[in-house]
Amino acid sequence: MPSQYSKLLLGAAFALATTLVMSLAAAATKYTAGFVSIEQIVLAQYLICTVIMLPWLGRKGISILKTGKPWLHLVRGVSGWLCFYTYYLALNEIPLGEAALLRNAAPLMVPLLVLIWLKYRMPSLNWLPVIVGFIGIALVLKPEGSRFNPWHIVAVTSAIFLSVSIVTTRVLTLSEPTNRILFYYFGLSALFSLPLALADWQPIPLISVPLMIAISLSIWCTMWLYTKAYSYAKATVIAPISYFGVLFAGLLGWLFWQQVPDMISVIGAALVISGGIGSVWLGREKN
Repeated sequence: MPSQYSKLLLGAAFALATTLVMSLAAAATKYTAGFVSIEQIVLAQYLICTVIMLPWLGRKGISILKTGKPWLHLVRGVSGWLCFYTYYLALNEIPLGEAALLRNAAPLMVPLLVLIWLKYRMPSLNWLPVIVGFIGIALVLKPEGSRFNPWHIVAVTSAIFLSVSIVTTRVLTLSEPTNRILFYYFGLSALFSLPLALADWQPIPLISVPLMIAISLSIWCTMWLYTKAYSYAKATVIAPISYFGVLFAGLLGWLFWQQVPDMISVIGAALVISGGIGSVWLGREKN
């Protein structure tokens, strides 16, 4: 049995690996979007993930998909799909680091969602990091002086959908097995993606095929790494480490697209990250 300290290190390592894989996938998506449509990338991602689940379904049989919470699976599927779709759309239009930062603002959205949906009222102090984080978001929304880019709002929308996905997944895991949740998520998302991809279909260059496969496999890999991270360490450890993804994405944006944030964006990023970490830390007792 690993010691408590060893578990902490393992959890941190898996969390760090998760952020690195997600950042590389985001960069690959931004590059691949120059050859094929975002809709095709999203469809390929979910189709491949669904195919990966088929051996499990073959072993367990179709009866394993029987669930008493179809509507919750639907909400989880829609929110998870829209989270990735809006994130990829934003990636194609704004700097990589800023898109990653705004998507990672999801912990700031969760308290609002829990208040509205689960009727849980947080202590007043817990709202302080949320307010700080939203001030940071306001600064990042205008990273180029007075010019406003609406695609930053799309990235914020991705964070909202991610927060819905986080809460619904948490509720589902109380009664549903992980593989059933994943299968419904991947299958429903592939179904939602199909008409959009067909409406904007274009020939797929051979150079894009391995990249699209890599992006798809990264989603599966990310979920496995993320699950392993939480099996060794608590959210108070994992959530702060997840913000390294913003650093990785910013570095990749600088290396490949020469995207350098200005001081206002840096201050905004610091406030968003501080607010996100503070929100998780103050809410640790309620998990």
